[in-house]
Amino acid sequence: MADLTSLLEARYGSTATGPAAPPIADLAAASAAANPTIQTLLQHRSVRAFLPDPLAPGTLELLTAAAQSAATSSNLQTWSAVAVTSPSRKASLASLCGDQAFISQAPLFLVFCADLARAGAACARHGTPGEGLRFFEMYTMAAVDAALAAQNACAAAEALGLGACYVGAARNRPRELAMLLRLPPRVGALFGLAVGRPAPDPAAAVKPRLPQGEVVRRETWDGAEEGEGGEEGREKQKQRQEDHMTAYDEALADFNMKQGRADAPTWTYRSAHRIATVESLHGRDILRQVFQERGFELR
Repeated sequence: MADLTSLLEARYGSTATGPAAPPIADLAAASAAANPTIQTLLQHRSVRAFLPDPLAPGTLELLTAAAQSAATSSNLQTWSAVAVTSPSRKASLASLCGDQAFISQAPLFLVFCADLARAGAACARHGTPGEGLRFFEMYTMAAVDAALAAQNACAAAEALGLGACYVGAARNRPRELAMLLRLPPRVGALFGLAVGRPAPDPAAAVKPRLPQGEVVRRETWDGAEEGEGGEEGREKQKQRQEDHMTAYDEALADFNMKQGRADAPTWTYRSAHRIATVESLHGRDILRQVFQERGFELR
């Protein structure tokens, strides 16, 4: 069983030491029992190379049960998924999702969808107008529900010794993907999840994340209760963010070098260029329009 301190150090890379470091010793002490659930979560990594082995019977059903065990707003369960195992359909999906070969390679590809059709059917059953379905809130609810369900499924897959990789490129060509999967009105694809047994990869490692201090703020965003209000406080926060991003660029550069990718761009460079232009969205700039075409009014 992996040592929790080592897992935390892997998750934060070189930012696990120095001023931006989380209190790893305290975190490890708080979980001294080496909880296997925590270990599974901390060891998550994206898997993009799969063995050809089929999944064991009942795996899809178990992953579905895990997904359905996630929290869901008002128990409306405004998500659904399409489970694809057909080689030809997976090949078509791979083509629509940026020509990513691992989608065809994985024995299972799940497409998680925002699903307001079922709620609409409930309205029709009881003769209510369903006015709420017209608002952006319901799309947001469905997207959150789907993400929570998918993460449960992903964690369950990893607990079974499987690997998984999320695929945001399922939004690259949303009209074509909806046609391929024959999605009905008020159902729209959000992302995919490839699942299978990971191919052996001695170099596989957990990718570091941003320092905790960059993603979690205490009590309020502006830190006023921590004595960082006003212009001086904002300058301190700006400098702290600069320090965090510099530390993370260095941590990811160290990770990439160990992975044989010494020429990989820094995280800040890659992030800036990922959202630099409409073209860099890879077709996803039409997503709002496509969801509206599919019956999401998004008021």
